[in-house]
Amino acid sequence: LTALGAALGGLLFGFDTAVISGATSALQERFTLSEGALGFTVASALIGTVIGSLVSGWPSDRYGRRPMLLVVAICYVVSSLGTGLAPDWYSLLAFRFLGGLAIGAASVVTPIYIAEVAPTHVRGRLVALNQLNIVLGILLAFLSNYVIASLAPADVAWRWMFAVVAAPSVLFLVVTFVLPDSPRWLVVNGRGGEAWGVMTRLGFIDPEAEVAHMRQAAARDVAAAKPSLFQSAYSVPVTCAIAIAMFNQLSGINALLYYAPRIFELGGAGADSALLQSVAVGGTNLVFTLLAFFLIDRYGRKPLLYFGSVATAL
Repeated sequence: LTALGAALGGLLFGFDTAVISGATSALQERFTLSEGALGFTVASALIGTVIGSLVSGWPSDRYGRRPMLLVVAICYVVSSLGTGLAPDWYSLLAFRFLGGLAIGAASVVTPIYIAEVAPTHVRGRLVALNQLNIVLGILLAFLSNYVIASLAPADVAWRWMFAVVAAPSVLFLVVTFVLPDSPRWLVVNGRGGEAWGVMTRLGFIDPEAEVAHMRQAAARDVAAAKPSLFQSAYSVPVTCAIAIAMFNQLSGINALLYYAPRIFELGGAGADSALLQSVAVGGTNLVFTLLAFFLIDRYGRKPLLYFGSVATAL
């Protein structure tokens, strides 16, 4: 339940990322945007995502994972309402940028938090829950866009598409108030007793041993010189990890997620049909993430990476 509550940040990640796909044509008409300006409007959230992912690590270490998730939830609420009510293009960009900051921070803090509250034997599956929620959010965005476009007038439908994200955002905000602090963060900050209580509540088999292990690791970190990630000993795994992440994006999947209805329209589909076909893309994404969710702890990470890389290339 704790991992699921935190993974709502992932659901909002996917929802807020893909929701603009159904509004691109309306935004271009409403604000008289050139193709370049429309591209920048879509990318404004991505710019915020890059910055959010870069700056969120330090405050999550300094103030804790849960407070950072609370900030992310507040940003999601403000961004979704502000984007839906935006009176002009510049306001729209500002609120989309704020949403991007939340997406970037969530992409860093949520997996860390889940990994630190998860017992070892289910850690892979629970961390994968975040990715599952991301693709579920993408599917929900495509579905809500289709439903809203069917019910609301064209000139206001895009506002509802953005504003509807406020509903899960408020739910995430409420949930963050009841999430426990990360046991590892508590130990690092000298609050081992509280960490023991959290791990007992979360079902860790031997909380005392876990606290002792975390204290030893923290002591080693303090005693040793601060390690550098980019050193020869780590060069191969770090390069491979970066390459996997890059090729996953360079496959072009984000272009499809952001412009799916428009791409299908260019292929000859009608507007409503294009929105519905976008749902099929989100559904396929969800099905294969579900398969990975149930297979990751049974077969390991590398077989799934082999399959994913070959399928992406094909």
